[in-house]
Amino acid sequence: MRRARPRPRIRANGRTVAALALTTATLTVLTACGAAPEEKAEAGTNGVKSADATSVADFGGMEKLVAAAEKEGELNVIALPPDWANYGELIKTFQEKYKVKIKSETPDASSADEVAAVKSRKGQKRAPDVLDLGIAFARSGAAENLFAPYKVTAWDKIPDSQKDADGRWYNDYGGYVSIGCDAARITTCPETFADLLKPEYKGKVALNGNPTKSGSAFGGVYAAALANKGSFADIQPGIDYFGKLKKSGNFIPVESTPATVEKGETPISIDWDYLNAGYADQFKSKGVDWKVSVPKDGVYAQYYSQAINKDAPNPAAARLWMEYLYSAEGQNLWLKGYARPVLLPAMTEDGTADKTFVAKLPAVEGTPAFPSSEELDKAKATLSENWDKAVS
Repeated sequence: MRRARPRPRIRANGRTVAALALTTATLTVLTACGAAPEEKAEAGTNGVKSADATSVADFGGMEKLVAAAEKEGELNVIALPPDWANYGELIKTFQEKYKVKIKSETPDASSADEVAAVKSRKGQKRAPDVLDLGIAFARSGAAENLFAPYKVTAWDKIPDSQKDADGRWYNDYGGYVSIGCDAARITTCPETFADLLKPEYKGKVALNGNPTKSGSAFGGVYAAALANKGSFADIQPGIDYFGKLKKSGNFIPVESTPATVEKGETPISIDWDYLNAGYADQFKSKGVDWKVSVPKDGVYAQYYSQAINKDAPNPAAARLWMEYLYSAEGQNLWLKGYARPVLLPAMTEDGTADKTFVAKLPAVEGTPAFPSSEELDKAKATLSENWDKAVS
């Protein structure tokens, strides 16, 4: 689950200009439940239907986009835990800024669940308008023609390597795979994947989701592969590593979430650094001394991606949401949640990045690289085939 993103989400899930940004700075498949299809809102603007708009210019400017979105009055989102990359504040400020009510469903859903919802609810008013997906799911969804092309105003500032050329998806915020540890319960916190194999961590290590469905857990296995002589083209060593960790008794079948962290059920959690850093703040007053380290032996960074449902019931509101997320205000709110926004290099250059938030980002050594689409597809297929066999 996104937590897969798990956020309390990956929760049980949960990107080389992109590298600059990173260094500087299941549910049961969702079904239609027998509901009959409903007509989609189609506010015509500037001669172009909202559902066909590919930029704010098609609305005749931002003011008219806002008017069209407020006429729809709603936005359906899914898999956005409020404690994941500061989404709670993003949702709150968007609703305060615009007369659009956000309906947030199943915050703990995974990327796979999001795609399933798009497919099973096609034509329905309750279908998700927008998606926040692990990169592998964003690329496969675009290949299935599930997403609408739309280029936000800040399009030219998004590195070419971090977006689909046709605007069907674009990366939003990212982070590094990290190891979170409750120092109040663990005498010596692990700092590397090699450390996690030590017998002192028996029954204490968790992922925040199933890597076949969760972007964050997927990243954890990829990082483990890099730490064990694997590569972007070969994730199998990471699968084997978790198989070994499971056999030793260190890896437990509990998907880490804010609740399991607070209760001490997952005293060591492999998760994105922005989530682990957020836990350190969130639970400090509750006696949880949560430490965060980015393992030097498996440095892996990844972005999540935004996409608009091609059949969004609220197409104008979906596009306004994208404009907000890629504004300086939206990007800084992700940054406030310890996530590294994709526009951070441009914002650092033009002075719009909040320096206070930048200074609080977890320290990282080295410069990350990113897998190609082909490598991601191969890794996803390998995980689907071999993960359960390795850890069952």
